[in-house]
Amino acid sequence: MHDLIIRNALVFDGTKAPGRHGSVAVTAGRIVAIGRDVGPGRQEIEADGLVLAPGIIDTHTHYDAQITWDAALHPSPELGVSSVVIGNCGFTIAPCRPRDRDLTMRHLTHVEGMSLDVLRRGINWDFETFPEYLALLERQGSIPNVAAFIGHSSLRTFIMGEEATERAAKPDEIEAMRRLVLEALAAGAIGFATSTAPQHNGEGGKPMPSRLAEERELRALAGALGEAGRGIFMLTKGAGTPVPFLERIAAATNRPVAIAALLHNPTRPEATFDDLAAIAAAQSRGRRLYGQVSCCPLTNDFTMRSPYPFEGMAAWLPAMQAEGDDLKRVYADPDFRRNVAAELAVPSAIHLFNGQWEKLELLEAARPENRRYEGQSVAALAAAAGQSPLDWLLDFTLAEDLETIYTALLLNSDEEAVGRMLRHPFASISLSDAGAHLTFFCDAGFGLHLLGYWVRERGTLDMAEAVWQLSGRPAEIYGIRDRGRIAPGLAADLLLFDPATVGRGAKRRVHDLPGGAARLTTDAKGLHGLWINGVQVLDERGSLAEDKRPGRLLRDFAA
Repeated sequence: MHDLIIRNALVFDGTKAPGRHGSVAVTAGRIVAIGRDVGPGRQEIEADGLVLAPGIIDTHTHYDAQITWDAALHPSPELGVSSVVIGNCGFTIAPCRPRDRDLTMRHLTHVEGMSLDVLRRGINWDFETFPEYLALLERQGSIPNVAAFIGHSSLRTFIMGEEATERAAKPDEIEAMRRLVLEALAAGAIGFATSTAPQHNGEGGKPMPSRLAEERELRALAGALGEAGRGIFMLTKGAGTPVPFLERIAAATNRPVAIAALLHNPTRPEATFDDLAAIAAAQSRGRRLYGQVSCCPLTNDFTMRSPYPFEGMAAWLPAMQAEGDDLKRVYADPDFRRNVAAELAVPSAIHLFNGQWEKLELLEAARPENRRYEGQSVAALAAAAGQSPLDWLLDFTLAEDLETIYTALLLNSDEEAVGRMLRHPFASISLSDAGAHLTFFCDAGFGLHLLGYWVRERGTLDMAEAVWQLSGRPAEIYGIRDRGRIAPGLAADLLLFDPATVGRGAKRRVHDLPGGAARLTTDAKGLHGLWINGVQVLDERGSLAEDKRPGRLLRDFAA
């Protein structure tokens, strides 16, 4: 007798094959049979035609800190995710020497919008090396399966200390980092991750450590993947690391390369498609390059204490170096305002915000008398006041003691362009950023948005292709064994949902971070169950089994 039978489902197996009606049997955490008659089970669930698919694999998350205090990795499992990859962009917390813990947390506060108080209260620092970090994760367990990158910024800080944000690495330092990458791969890292993106700044507006790496350093550390014959190279690219450069690394290492973040920017509407075309050309030459794209519009809630949309601007640096009353003085400074206005006057593909004031709205006013302005754009409010949008924004913010919450629609706002990206043969749908920007951002439900909006409502993808993009495709790219498909012998990571209602709900705030701090989340729609390694962790009411930790630390990846 099987442990579990899910009967009469419309099964999409994660291979792009059309759905077929049948039942799935699970024993000892693995799928053992698929078909019309699979025998009896100790537990039987009647799907009644609901879709049964592999659990969602989220390959772009930032749970590296949160996982040490939150084994559930909220909110990903509630949103259908059975496996996550952490450490993207190289923004990890391991390896880390005790001397560098506070510096590492302060960098994460800026680059990934994390609360410093939450990090200080929450992180379990019972590790120093990357293998010790993996051992900690394995000891404590988790609800979803977890795979981890070794991260470049943490490597640099581990070897170079505070100088990691100041200078290029010396040859002996590069060699020390290379050995640590090899050590991490041997311990079970899924690969090596880094970032050269100009918007990735740490404390005080300083570049994140990986941005100081010269070409020889990048080649040496990515080269460790080739030396080991395993692992994927993940990079969030800047101008100095274009697709042809990454193709050369792929050729030299014979390893796959995941390239982030390919989002549609209206200031250069063809830039993302140029990158995808270059990726396709590399693929035609046998190089395994993939572009990470998002199916979600990039929106960001923020206050002007930490206005992430503006922080890629050179003119914004004085604000990034100030806090409290000093920050208020910067915002009031006419020279600061003139410099920012001049930079905004020249649209740039590297900026998240390019003066599209009509897409920047006042979300929550701090003062009751100002709540009548909520939901209106800064463009409209400034026009009504007879001010420039920048002056209105800064004046209003100062009057509310920097407590106003704004929301900005930054990238991926052109749905026709996004649809083209999602259909590209070498695009990998990802970029949830789950675990980062917790107070002002939540795209952890990207998979449900793909299934509900882009499949059901727009018809951009069919169900089989969307399920493949969320499961079989990432498993193949990242070498994740035994997952991403529904087939006998594979791990029973299964998602049951109603295709007529699946989707993600509106964002809302909860206060469950360490110290009672807030985070944004969203509710799932249309989910009826999630099983991880054969254990049900989510039911049709959306209840998450917090007492169960069936997830595995994934250490063994296909070449």
